[in-house]
Amino acid sequence: MSIERKKTSARMSQIVVHGDTVYLAGQVAVDAAGGPAAEQIKNILERIDGLLAEAGTDKTKLLSATIWLADIRDFDAINEVWDAWVPDGHGPARACVEAKLAFTKYIVEVGIVAAR
Repeated sequence: MSIERKKTSARMSQIVVHGDTVYLAGQVAVDAAGGPAAEQIKNILERIDGLLAEAGTDKTKLLSATIWLADIRDFDAINEVWDAWVPDGHGPARACVEAKLAFTKYIVEVGIVAAR
């Protein structure tokens, strides 16, 4: 089975497709960096929508999601945005943990696996 990589650099690929499974690299809020958690996750989810579309899928086919928060106190704020974004009946298996992220301007990061 072939492996397809998109938006690839020397370090990583933003999208990897193996068979009918789509893996996205962890996404951060490029356009909302430094903003509050709700603003950052809105930007991240918009980016995820675009990457999923580029891979030939969408958020109704999410399999799993991992959310990393720099501060777990942002849990309620990101869940409000997340819950409005995920279509009813299509919630993925999900984990949400507190973690130190690579740069302090990023306070949320989201990793996604989806079916095609």
